[in-house]
Amino acid sequence: MAILRYIARRLVMLIPVLLGITLAAFLLGHLAPGDPVDDVLFSLGVEFPTETDRAEMREQLGLDKPLPVQYLCWLGNVLRGDLGRSYANNREIAGELLRRLPVTLEVSLAALLVAVVFGVGGGVVMAAFHGTWVDSLLKGISTLLLSVPGFWLALFLITVFAEQLGWLPTSGLDRGIASLILPAVALSAANIGSTSRVTRGNIIQQLGEQYIVVANAKGLSQKAVVLGHAFRNSLVPIITLIGNYFGGILGGSTIIEQIFAIPGLGSYVLAAIHNRDYPVIQGYVLITGATFVLITLVIDLLYLAADPKIRIQGGEA
Repeated sequence: MAILRYIARRLVMLIPVLLGITLAAFLLGHLAPGDPVDDVLFSLGVEFPTETDRAEMREQLGLDKPLPVQYLCWLGNVLRGDLGRSYANNREIAGELLRRLPVTLEVSLAALLVAVVFGVGGGVVMAAFHGTWVDSLLKGISTLLLSVPGFWLALFLITVFAEQLGWLPTSGLDRGIASLILPAVALSAANIGSTSRVTRGNIIQQLGEQYIVVANAKGLSQKAVVLGHAFRNSLVPIITLIGNYFGGILGGSTIIEQIFAIPGLGSYVLAAIHNRDYPVIQGYVLITGATFVLITLVIDLLYLAADPKIRIQGGEA
């Protein structure tokens, strides 16, 4: 029951956060430079609109109303699942975003999986071989991964593994898992470097605690001490770090999707920015923000599973 109360309270606390995201998404479209009325008229073939044309289109789009009224109308439509229509092609934005969202999530989750496997795994190995050449080598690799820009690494991977060796496809997702390897590696490289260093630091810190001395005195193997005790007690900060990385991966996938010609949210919003298609940008900010908020809720719940010392008292973990 305590866990259910905690989950219910966390869900209630998300309501003002989601409202804040809707307000930020709405204001982003209105604070952006340019007049969307001119863009819509131009897309309709009106190259030299008159003031009458602008006034009629402004009324048709509902932009003649006060800003608070526009926000409430837009929010009401959002709650009904209506994000409006694109200025560029007059298609429903909600349907297009929902069609592309699974593609972006697929790429982002693949990148997150790579970051977890190699970042956390590398950090455990570095901690286990602390002070040896293995530790120094992996620290050097992690520093290199942190220093390389993602877009440059993406182009390098395409040149080597797709163009020269021909092992992997250069673009698209038509070859299943093979199509995800290069985008996932390019998107997660910096996260691998930082995750491995944080994991290493936390495990080494735990290895200096008193309970580790007791575990060693009992004759436990080094593997059991590192994995069964030190690593397990380092999970909470590692989970927090990985959860925060997911938000960065979700937003950072925009450039990677463009490079690898992946039909996800990134390519859609880049085209919207180029065309000053503000409703699409608003919908993108809303969808990605809401997705990240839900991920943070999952992370909060993972704390309870990762660390039994966490007690729920008064709705706070």
